[in-house]
Amino acid sequence: MKDRALNWPPLMFLLLLMVALFSGILFTDRIVRAPDILNEFYWGVYNAYGAPLWSMLKLNLANAGWDPYINGGHTNDGGMVSTQFLYLYRLIFGLIPAPASVAWFMVLHLFLGGAGTFYYCRLVGCSRTAALLGALVFALCTENVSLINAGHVMKIATIAHAPWVFYFLEKGFRDRRWFPYLCAGLVLAFQFFNTHWQIAFYTCLAVGGYVIIRLLAGLCSGESTAATGRTLLMSSVMTLFFLAAAAISLAPLASWSTDTNRGAHSGANQGKGGLDRDEAMMWSLPPEETAAFLVPGLFGLSRQEGGDMPRPGHTYYWGRMVFTQTASYFGLLPWLLLPLPLIFRRDRITLAALAAVAGGILFAMGKYTPLYQLLYDWLPGIDRFRVPKMILFITALGLAVLAARGLDLLRDDDIRRSPKLKGWFRWLLAIPLLLAALLLTEKLAGGWLRGELMELLTRPTRYQAGVELATQRWLNLERETGLALALASLQVLLLLAAAKRYLSVGVATLALLALFTADLWRVNHSFLVLTDPPQRTEQSLTPAMRWLKGQTGSSGNGVPVYRVLPLGDLDPMRFAAARLPVLYTSNAVQKRRWQEYLDRVTFTNRLPDLMNVRWLVCTEPVLAQITPHLGEAYRIVFREGGEVILENRGVLPKAWLVPTARVAADPTERLNLLTAPSFDPARQALVETTPQVSLDGTASGTVRLERLEAERISLATDAAAAGLLVLGEKYHQGWRATVDGAPVPVVAVNHILRGIYLPPGSHRVEFSFAPLPYRIGRGITLAAFTFFALAALWEWRRRRRGSRAD
Repeated sequence: MKDRALNWPPLMFLLLLMVALFSGILFTDRIVRAPDILNEFYWGVYNAYGAPLWSMLKLNLANAGWDPYINGGHTNDGGMVSTQFLYLYRLIFGLIPAPASVAWFMVLHLFLGGAGTFYYCRLVGCSRTAALLGALVFALCTENVSLINAGHVMKIATIAHAPWVFYFLEKGFRDRRWFPYLCAGLVLAFQFFNTHWQIAFYTCLAVGGYVIIRLLAGLCSGESTAATGRTLLMSSVMTLFFLAAAAISLAPLASWSTDTNRGAHSGANQGKGGLDRDEAMMWSLPPEETAAFLVPGLFGLSRQEGGDMPRPGHTYYWGRMVFTQTASYFGLLPWLLLPLPLIFRRDRITLAALAAVAGGILFAMGKYTPLYQLLYDWLPGIDRFRVPKMILFITALGLAVLAARGLDLLRDDDIRRSPKLKGWFRWLLAIPLLLAALLLTEKLAGGWLRGELMELLTRPTRYQAGVELATQRWLNLERETGLALALASLQVLLLLAAAKRYLSVGVATLALLALFTADLWRVNHSFLVLTDPPQRTEQSLTPAMRWLKGQTGSSGNGVPVYRVLPLGDLDPMRFAAARLPVLYTSNAVQKRRWQEYLDRVTFTNRLPDLMNVRWLVCTEPVLAQITPHLGEAYRIVFREGGEVILENRGVLPKAWLVPTARVAADPTERLNLLTAPSFDPARQALVETTPQVSLDGTASGTVRLERLEAERISLATDAAAAGLLVLGEKYHQGWRATVDGAPVPVVAVNHILRGIYLPPGSHRVEFSFAPLPYRIGRGITLAAFTFFALAALWEWRRRRRGSRAD
């Protein structure tokens, strides 16, 4: 117990250090300048501050999460409901006011990842000082910290869980008990709940590799077949428990993803689904950029090009990737210490950490290696993601462990007297010599090298272009190489002095930790760019927004009936945050039907009318651009402060009765008919199967909207003959319908809408959203959580009995 209590001082030091280092983005009324934050994430959390504590803790699992305000109605089939289990998320945004809460969220999760690395290092035998170094590597390496610059908030949160997964997994290997394996599975599930599924997928791949290494190491060391079998069995139980605990997300997402533009039915990737080869490997790490592991600014230090010019001495990325918002730098010290465990401690921990480093780098190179090409063809899931470089967080974890073990070995008197240390000395000297040779080459052969790299060096930025930009980038390259040489030489001198006992190991360790932190922070600081936050109060609504909110067309206090289409540079998320439904928001993964609809929308066809798009909002310059392309249905109804609103007079109501239906099973045929000038959606509907009732073309009647909420829509209808009721809402298999309380099938109408067949007479119709995969997944997850709670209680009682016996 005392030993565990002594782990807190290093962690408190780490936390205070991070608060001090990141104080510029933590204690401010400004916000990180990243489009992903400004345009998307911020609007989801800006009004969370000050909520009652009970509301931060309560769960609402009854609703599967249909958002009527974005993308014409959006859902992941309930796959996002699991974020309610992320209490740290909810508490941070509830207790810390925006915009600072966004930065606190990212920094605290970096600390969480560092703390997990610390405990893993302690578990495998590292001293507290060495474990602190490991924590610093993971929490402060630019590969992870520069994600702040990219605005990848939930990616940071997802990464932070990875060290804890390996901590509990390793604890299970050592204790040979079930409970740590269950904990590892639970952490994996919560990692998945943080919604960055590519990071979660890569963590699962790494866990699989870790288990294989553990099993092989056990067999090679003479471990009994029974012990190996037990390890395999418990690892399998961990996997099954993870799948059960995450089922509330996994089951809906598995259903949802099949019909997206990357899904198996999309026709992408030669009909197999996923991304085509070129797109899937677009962000592969070029092999030459591994040199940036030692010289962080070799290819520039990228930032968002959304504001200020780069400061003198800083240039934007110019390598072979399309672009990058991050930098893959882990500091020099881990690479200097890396050989020590390989020389003196070649056990399964070192082997696993080395596999994480080498395997992560090889995987990150993507299209430049046969390995990734093979994985793309044969390993399920790989072709769903497009940034192989993203796996480098696993490399960061492996380096952290190797660096921690290396520092402990350096502090060992027997190791420092070992003749094997000469091999490490050669490695130490090789790095500054390599950097010196690189700098000399840059100086002596600079003219030739610039000519060879001119195409990349002159790649324009938002602000600069031409030969001057190439010169600036080359000077930056030379400066960064020289700085890396100086830092490497100083750290090598400290390491040699400590190894030769010319300097106290304690003093050398403190100096090395300080240098390491300063080195990383010099690079990281370039990525922490702030800007003023978007306006977020009711009083700060634009004149156009205030006008729109004053229009009729809402169902009581529910969702507005009609949709808005912001054009040009107007941010649709601002309208959605003001509770104005928008037709389209940017999303890389869309439902197939919806993407096909968006690809065909114009101002001269009836597709906007189908989705209740009544208002177009734009600026005066955009109006001048679109005016020649507008149909006769659009007229200006508002003009103020540079904003213009046009009303679509041909918009259809939220629901209407159609007297005739035409079967068009082929999607291309349907879309062609929908966009034809002669198509009248008020008189005819396109369906995909034979109508269930006889439509004689005489149906007429009334439809009255009684309730319009996110997941429930109620209507009253009255018709003299059978007809097809069409709802101006997206079709989705999770929506169910009842007529006078009796369930009826929901059919796809006009490619993207939903509808039901109605008999003549007066009826009450109700639509509700309750997808089956979500309901099944929710039940499995709650059962898994109950099982874990019972297991935790049993474990607590077991430990309590053990402590009494002692």
